Amino acid sequence: MIESKSYFQGIILTLSTEFRDSHAQISFNMSLRKTLLLFSIGLLLLDSRAPAQNRLGEPIPAMPRLLSQREQADVREQWLKKRLGSLLLPMMRRHGVEMWIVVNEEFNSDPVTPHIVPPIPIVGRRDLFIFIDRGEQLERIAMVRYSEERLKNHYRFVMPARDKFGEELRKIVDERNPKTIALNIGGTRGQQSGLTYDGYKFLADALGPENERKFISAGNLLTEFFDTRLPEELEHYRTAVLVTDVITRRAFSGEVITPGKTTAGDVRWWMLQQLNDLGLDTWFQPDLRIQRQASATGTTGQFLSTANEADVIQPGDLIHVDFGLNYMGLSTDWQKHAYVLKSGESDAPAGLKAALKNTNRLQDIVLGIARSGMTGTEVYQAAMAECKKQGIEAMIYSHPIGTHGHGLGPSIDFRGNIGGGANKILPGSYVSIELNTSTLVPEWNNQKVTIMAEDDAYMTETGYRFFRPRQTEFYLIRQ
Repeated sequence: MIESKSYFQGIILTLSTEFRDSHAQISFNMSLRKTLLLFSIGLLLLDSRAPAQNRLGEPIPAMPRLLSQREQADVREQWLKKRLGSLLLPMMRRHGVEMWIVVNEEFNSDPVTPHIVPPIPIVGRRDLFIFIDRGEQLERIAMVRYSEERLKNHYRFVMPARDKFGEELRKIVDERNPKTIALNIGGTRGQQSGLTYDGYKFLADALGPENERKFISAGNLLTEFFDTRLPEELEHYRTAVLVTDVITRRAFSGEVITPGKTTAGDVRWWMLQQLNDLGLDTWFQPDLRIQRQASATGTTGQFLSTANEADVIQPGDLIHVDFGLNYMGLSTDWQKHAYVLKSGESDAPAGLKAALKNTNRLQDIVLGIARSGMTGTEVYQAAMAECKKQGIEAMIYSHPIGTHGHGLGPSIDFRGNIGGGANKILPGSYVSIELNTSTLVPEWNNQKVTIMAEDDAYMTETGYRFFRPRQTEFYLIRQ
């Protein structure tokens, strides 16, 4: 579609200029009046049907070009080469790990596996990836059942017969005689606890009691491994966040929503279909919430409940979406709001706009405090103290992001150390700044409205920076 507003504005300006410079400047020609009127009406109609804006008058960005599957694999292999070739060994030493064994089971992959191999399926009945500190270098062995060319770029292959797997593993371990053998067990999160009971039993039986006594948790190693971002990843992640932004803005616009007709389920499935069409997927389903004057939104735990798929979006509704996608082995997380204009309205009520500003103030507080080296709990406590001074009713539940939507690392969260608050913020790491404020809205008879925001950011020398501009004005949906 033509970029309609600027197109019509240009024509109107051209016609007006030509008229002004013509000898007919004394009085408007009737046909020119009609032409200008028609174009003006067209412009107004297009304005009323235009997709929502982040800031008034700002067009929705174009969808960026995404890399092909082959291009993605080539780029991600370079990232993997750097992680395994230069970053992993110092991490292992910092966490007292001399050997790390990852066991991958067919149809029950370890969450670590996709991030230590090229982006290809690992489909053996049981595959082992072994990392050994050999002093000057990290020895990497893949005990697999299928020969894969790209995997050979990163590992030395050992391919014993099926009934010789345990015997060959014992030989490797006994020859290296490590003091510690880290396994993906004993963590507080799923990414740290991928080893199955049967996988553990296989290792214990194959290696014997003496080696079993060397088993330790790889949990802390995995926290650093997953929370460490490469500089090369940043612009690709920015692209992923842009895609999330574009899909969200289109979903919360007249392109998708017809007030009084469109349901929350219609919006959700439209967003999921966009991901499918782009060859992407999501790490969680899009959640929609609806706040409505004189209608209490329920709660689930400590958060506003999501809307039922059959709930119809109406004029006057404040709607919210929580949405994330996966691209290049990285996940995004994104929350935004739109207001559905009532008949005769041209903007959201002032009270709702003030509520959004409170959430922007909360974002400013968090970004003003958080610095590399601080723990998540330290940031949380300082931010909440400042909110108390400013009289802001706030909740903060920000979390690491990148390799996983809910990543390992320092969480800035009211639940404290449960989510990783004791961990320190690493330079260059990513975070999802997720939080909300609640504000009384006069136009809604002082009904309390909660404005939730979530924006992905990265840690610089001077603090967090958003990958995309945050929302400072509601997306507006017209009837």
